[in-house]
Amino acid sequence: MDEAHALGRTVTHNGVARLRAGARVQLRRSMGVTPRPPAPCTDPEAAYFPPGSVTRRVHGDLPAMLIGGLSALLLQMLHPLAMAAVAEHSAYRSDPLGRLRRTSRFLGSTTFGTREEAAQAVARVRSIHDRVTGTAPDGRRYSAADPALLAWVHAAEVTGFLAAARAYGPERLTPAEEDTYLDEMARVALALGATEPPRSVAALDDYLAAVRPELRLTREARTARNFMLRGPGRWPHEVSTYALLVAAAQGVLPPWARRQLGLPAVPAADRLAVRPAARALSGALRWIAAPAAPTAPAGAFR
Repeated sequence: MDEAHALGRTVTHNGVARLRAGARVQLRRSMGVTPRPPAPCTDPEAAYFPPGSVTRRVHGDLPAMLIGGLSALLLQMLHPLAMAAVAEHSAYRSDPLGRLRRTSRFLGSTTFGTREEAAQAVARVRSIHDRVTGTAPDGRRYSAADPALLAWVHAAEVTGFLAAARAYGPERLTPAEEDTYLDEMARVALALGATEPPRSVAALDDYLAAVRPELRLTREARTARNFMLRGPGRWPHEVSTYALLVAAAQGVLPPWARRQLGLPAVPAADRLAVRPAARALSGALRWIAAPAAPTAPAGAFR
């Protein structure tokens, strides 16, 4: 009887492991990320961000990163010059998964990679930024290498990631840890060419308040917003999952940004419907993305 129970546990364990592995492959495929991600650097001396850093904790949670990334993209659209650069130089409409794949690769290298890998990722992005120049519809010149635009993109990203971590992260960050996260992430912004990135929650709030008079929903931003709200999904489960992630992303935007983007603000719906559903989805995504325990061989308990 004991052997039968042991065999049953083995079969169940292996079946669950295969289910999780298959779901993980499908999840990566739906995000346009087919190769297995490289193993994180565990050497504190070689790592760009050492193991145990707050940045690794925040960026290591897939659901919060997905929700926060979508929220950051929505927020970024409100800067007319940043949006002009995206509209003229990005293939977000024809290749949305390609853009997601490149962004994921950069975040992975700068969060979990070595100093050398992070430096190479930064150099690639800077070389691209150097070629992204043009004239916005309002007649102003823009450059993706402009320190002010780089500061805006960085601020939008950390705003989205931090807000999503607060709402959907597996554990609550303390105020000191939130400040540490922003201080750590300033290193990436400086490497890309931004100047004086916010290093605390108070500094981030001050920055957003100062930049708000420059923000507006341009025609290009409205087009990008509508495309993003529709999403690139093809299968019903992809469409429904993406719709929930976007709804959660809208919910963690600053209220003023939500208004400027022309997005409906229904606090009761967000609190009673979106957040419980998004938290349930977050749990499922964590289960899929978590490293699986080694699969037991079929005859282990014979």
